Amino acid sequence: MMRVWPGTPYPLGATWDGEGVNFAIFSEHATAVELCLFDAADAAKPVEVISMPEATDDVWHVYLPDSRPGALYGYRVHGPYQPSEGHRFNPAKLLIDPYAKATTSNIIWSDDLFGYTIGDPDADLSRDDRDSAGAMPKCVVVDRAFTWGDDRAPRTPWNRTIIYECHVRGLTKRHPLVPEELRGTYLGLASDPIIDHLTSLGVTAVELMPVHQFLPERDLIDKGLTNYWGYNSIAFLAPHVGYAAGAPGEQVNEFKSMVKTLHRAGLEVILDVVYNHTAEGSELGPTLSLRGIDNAVYYRLSPEDQRYNVDYTGTGNSLNLLHNRTVGLIMDSLRYWVTDMHVDGFRFDLAPTLVRGYEGGQPSAFFEIVQQDPVLSQVKLIAEPWDVGPDGYRLGRFPQGWSEWNGQYRDAIRKFWRGDRGMVPEVASRLSGSSDIFAASRRTTYASVNFITCHDGFTLTDLVTYQDRHNEANGEDNQDGTSQNYSSNWGVEGETDNEQISRLRERMKRNMLATVMFSQGVRMILGGDEIGRSQVGNNNAYCQDNETSWLNWDIDDPAQELFDFARGLIAIVQSYPVLRRRHFFAGSSPSDEVDADVVWIRPDGVEMTDDDWNDEGNHAIGMLMPGRSGDEVDARGRAVVGETLFWLLNAGGSPRKYTLPKIERPGVWEELFSTARPGTRVVRTPAIVVTSHSTVLLRHNENPTR
Repeated sequence: MMRVWPGTPYPLGATWDGEGVNFAIFSEHATAVELCLFDAADAAKPVEVISMPEATDDVWHVYLPDSRPGALYGYRVHGPYQPSEGHRFNPAKLLIDPYAKATTSNIIWSDDLFGYTIGDPDADLSRDDRDSAGAMPKCVVVDRAFTWGDDRAPRTPWNRTIIYECHVRGLTKRHPLVPEELRGTYLGLASDPIIDHLTSLGVTAVELMPVHQFLPERDLIDKGLTNYWGYNSIAFLAPHVGYAAGAPGEQVNEFKSMVKTLHRAGLEVILDVVYNHTAEGSELGPTLSLRGIDNAVYYRLSPEDQRYNVDYTGTGNSLNLLHNRTVGLIMDSLRYWVTDMHVDGFRFDLAPTLVRGYEGGQPSAFFEIVQQDPVLSQVKLIAEPWDVGPDGYRLGRFPQGWSEWNGQYRDAIRKFWRGDRGMVPEVASRLSGSSDIFAASRRTTYASVNFITCHDGFTLTDLVTYQDRHNEANGEDNQDGTSQNYSSNWGVEGETDNEQISRLRERMKRNMLATVMFSQGVRMILGGDEIGRSQVGNNNAYCQDNETSWLNWDIDDPAQELFDFARGLIAIVQSYPVLRRRHFFAGSSPSDEVDADVVWIRPDGVEMTDDDWNDEGNHAIGMLMPGRSGDEVDARGRAVVGETLFWLLNAGGSPRKYTLPKIERPGVWEELFSTARPGTRVVRTPAIVVTSHSTVLLRHNENPTR
């Protein structure tokens, strides 16, 4: 028998102090809590059950001086089973500690995991007493000590940030130079071949798709599929055990080692986090953690009948951020990932759910709490600004300090390059930072995270290869995933031997990469787009843990050329300050052209007029950005002066001749790149021809060497 001491209510979770372990768990409505200790990850019976003797302010706690790191545990929580009042306590169900720092394994699906007997629609009104312990992952007590040494966060300024969105498993699973035992793991992502690729490309941050411990849905397992993306969290402080190379519990230090290695390479680590819902699903879902600990506290329930969940996420449940303990769980999780795990920022999935309550005049204070937090207010915060609830599309309505995935940018640029009419006015706003969306909230260019592709949707290659989604492998009759892709196959659906179409597709990929890189705002690219990754037309590969989703590192000549092109684009961004503005352009109407921060140029070399803007048949635009109007400063506040750039985009099917604008300062125009032809050149004529379906960037060199 272990010695049992009262312990303390803080901190929550299982905390090793060098002598023993303190266990603490919050439940407002519980009548008793049992701590179950196991000696095997798949054990159906605990080796010891300890009734937690103390509850302080609804926190149940106990201290075990004989417990050590590596100990396996879970909870059983007693209380009323009254669904109509929101209570679903069931001590037959083993529960994951919401503050667990590690878990042992994935779930083994069975009917035993459900708090009621599965059957008719009213079955959840009666409790099921089958023991779920044998099917449940166990929590692992961890030692938080780690030798960080001289680890330092890169702290890349927003205007220099270039995000590479990727998946821990998918990025590394097929790489031939990553040791086989490390493929698909945190340590694999930190291996030399991956680090070399990222640093050679020039990105400054990796945005990792969910790494909190998550679970696959039962219906996917029944289909022979799984939840590959990971947007189904169950433990907000635990790194996903499926990405560990070592034994359960080692994922914590492996994750820390990955972060330390990425930091040494100058790369920030941003986590895609899912705090809007959990893997427990609707009221008919399983009892795995929060539902059995205190359903009425942790989930939004219908005010008409608390038997039912309120679902703003499309997953069956929404976390209740109107309760201080739920907010506290999320804040503790965020601070843990920054202070203990050293991550540099977060991208919040379905972020409007975090402040739900504004519909009834009682919004969550989540944003205000984050903003005043001395730790979290200093890291990068990115919102996915939509959910499936009412008024769910909230792009531009987040507060200062937050950036947002700009879905309007994505859609406008896709439409422009496929040749939609009347897109030039909106595209001009998107290229210049989307001030029409973000200026009202008194934010600057970094409020907009500009992207054309992300994990959710077509890859860049598929965007120019498929007109329609091809998601049959997902088992949903090709009805899942968006049907609004704004894509074009340029004449043939899927792969083709037609060289003309293939060349045009490669050019369109270069066009879109160039556009996202040279637009004002934060740049983001989807991992694998730089080497031509395809999902064979699947625009919703959330359940495809296979070669559909894994990056193919067998790079052919077109893929290598695309990588070299993308690397060159990033080098240009880092070389020319006018592409990295910190504030929105003020306008293009000053009388002194050189001092204007942006001038929109038409083909005859003069500024566009209202008639030009209103011409729906126009598919070309010229953007003059004088170098001396840049707003970047060095560490001492001195202006960083760069060269003037002239950016030309022609999405039309015919070439356009552009007269080069006259610059008062002497110099020559040089073509930095063109998506229609390789190399650079000095322009020795007063005009250039911009090939159809292409973009060109020129600089005005005031100190030419030739």
